[in-house]
Amino acid sequence: MSAIVVRNLPGETHRALKQRAAKNGRSTEAEIRSILEEAVRPSGRLKIGSELAAFAKEIGDADLSFERDQTPVDAADFE
Repeated sequence: MSAIVVRNLPGETHRALKQRAAKNGRSTEAEIRSILEEAVRPSGRLKIGSELAAFAKEIGDADLSFERDQTPVDAADFE
């Protein structure tokens, strides 16, 4: 797992994070992880795979199951 150091965080911001964490029953570090996770991967985000599957199910005609071609690929020749 990666670690991040945030430099020059204003004291007021740190205090606000600590208060928010306490309100949510988490450590400050856990609260920061939660904030970052929601910022970059919001819970209401569109998941394209799920949407395509729902669309196929809705129209009923789309058969998205197909057999994968197992034929080995020839190596590229750059000469």
